[in-house]
Amino acid sequence: MFEIDLNCSLFQVFRGTIADASDFDPTADAEALYNAMKGIGSDKEAILDLVTSRSNAQRQEVIAAYKSNFGQDLIDDLKYELTGKFERLIVSLMRTPAYHDAKEIHDAIKGTGTNERCLIEVLASRNNKQIHDMVAAYKDAYGRDLEEDVIADTSGHFKKMLVVLLQDLYAAGEEQWGTDEAKFIMILGNRSVTHLRMVFDEYEKIAEMSIEDSIKNELSGDFERLMLAVVQCIRSIPMFFAKRLYKSMKGLGTADNTLIRIMISRSEIDMLDIRECFRLRYEKSLYNMIKDDTSGDYKRTLLNLCGGDDDLAGEFFPEAAQIAYKMWELSAMTRVQLRPTVRPASNFDPAADAQALRKAMKGFGTDEDAIIDIVARRSNAQRQEIRQAFKSLLGRDLMKDLKSELSKNLERLIIGLMLTPAEFDAKMMRKAMEGAGTDEHALIEILVTRSNQEIHAMNAAYQDAYKKSLEDAVQSDTSGHFCRILVSLVLCSHCKVFQEFVKCSNKDIEQIIKKEMSGDVKNAFYAIGNNYFSLQTLFSFTLKFGLGTDDRALIRIMVSRSEIDLFNIRKEFKETHDDSLHEFIQGDTSGDYRKTLLILCGGED
Repeated sequence: MFEIDLNCSLFQVFRGTIADASDFDPTADAEALYNAMKGIGSDKEAILDLVTSRSNAQRQEVIAAYKSNFGQDLIDDLKYELTGKFERLIVSLMRTPAYHDAKEIHDAIKGTGTNERCLIEVLASRNNKQIHDMVAAYKDAYGRDLEEDVIADTSGHFKKMLVVLLQDLYAAGEEQWGTDEAKFIMILGNRSVTHLRMVFDEYEKIAEMSIEDSIKNELSGDFERLMLAVVQCIRSIPMFFAKRLYKSMKGLGTADNTLIRIMISRSEIDMLDIRECFRLRYEKSLYNMIKDDTSGDYKRTLLNLCGGDDDLAGEFFPEAAQIAYKMWELSAMTRVQLRPTVRPASNFDPAADAQALRKAMKGFGTDEDAIIDIVARRSNAQRQEIRQAFKSLLGRDLMKDLKSELSKNLERLIIGLMLTPAEFDAKMMRKAMEGAGTDEHALIEILVTRSNQEIHAMNAAYQDAYKKSLEDAVQSDTSGHFCRILVSLVLCSHCKVFQEFVKCSNKDIEQIIKKEMSGDVKNAFYAIGNNYFSLQTLFSFTLKFGLGTDDRALIRIMVSRSEIDLFNIRKEFKETHDDSLHEFIQGDTSGDYRKTLLILCGGED
């Protein structure tokens, strides 16, 4: 009997891609492996085909048969014959799960430096039996106590929570820690998974924010990452691993140790669930991402463990299709605490600010620092009061003075901050459509992410500024299905076609979009679909790929979200890309422009 879990933990039973081989003969397998390795060179295809088509328990029987028939250690022979990542992968497959986990932990803490992310992944995701078996395997393999080694190699609350996980997840933990951070250790270290899911729901009702948001707000560094990993595993272990796999392969290079560890450890447990979660969250199958990111026998082995390409079918398992629908429904109801990085200044005096800005622009030269410190540290409502005070006290138009004194990206950024949100959105829409060519990505981003109220205000501001309706402007600058989609968004007609499509057909809308649509229409539908999951995720990706090449996108997002949810975007950016938004801005911009952006960013994560 299957059980639908809204967080992508699809079934009560675990579903692996590697199962016991039928008509299994360990002696025949041992002989086949011996023949594949004897003589000059080795038959790598024969090795990988055999190893990846046997369960771990069967591999242990093959190891025993190899020893008894040939008097040699199979793992030693494999190490001798194979090299590189392929050798690491095959040898790891031959270890029992407990000994494999023990080696991963040992490698994470031995030598100089600690691989905290490996510790987090393994200890947060294993159940009590797996933890017990791993501790015993560690003692047997290295003659040392795992808990003592972890304590010696880590510190602070991060260390304390790792010890709780080692001692018996959800059943142990210290009674009292005496700090703010302790409440998370006590909550997450002392309850069953079912109970904790209920606690998370009640917490969200009472606090009006998710437990994840609370952790992000109050914790930092490795301890924050560990606690978030524990929560993610409580909510959905397959989705946790889907995210880890994506991060291991995105961008330049591949985190092969992470990729190997997860593909091996989950191949006989829940790899099918992970594959579905991967495709629900990202725009391609796990199979195709592995195919694009790896090569040779290493790739072939990983693809065998993956077990199939979900992009070929264009359909979900029926249960997964309904999960997608439920996730979209749930996202509309979930209350997320939006956190800005710019708030109203205390002891605000618009007249004094107006005088200070005039002084900064008077005479030869301009005091950019004074302008930045005032404009970037006031809320938008306060900036509008400054504009009025500047006009009434000095008889001058503040916007015109700023335009004449500033230049390039700094001028665009400061002027953007001085406009009302509706004026700014209207101007960004105008810029996206004026001149030769259209910035379709900007049109999609703005129209998909604004609320109905914001779109109404933008329509009015556009009409006032340019004496033309925004609907008419979009219709004259775009065409076909893309035009109709944008016009429906301009008219505030955010439809529910995705949910209804999935609910009724069990089809994967992303695959239909990918196969049946192209260009701007495809991008628009993807953006609408992604928006159901997380505005912050959408903005974090736009920022990531805008830096260095698209200052207009960078300005647009930093200005428009600084008083809404830029703190949330920062956290999503860090979680998705590993580096902080602050670091990206620091490395990709310069001068007063960078200084202003960093003030809006609001801090380093």
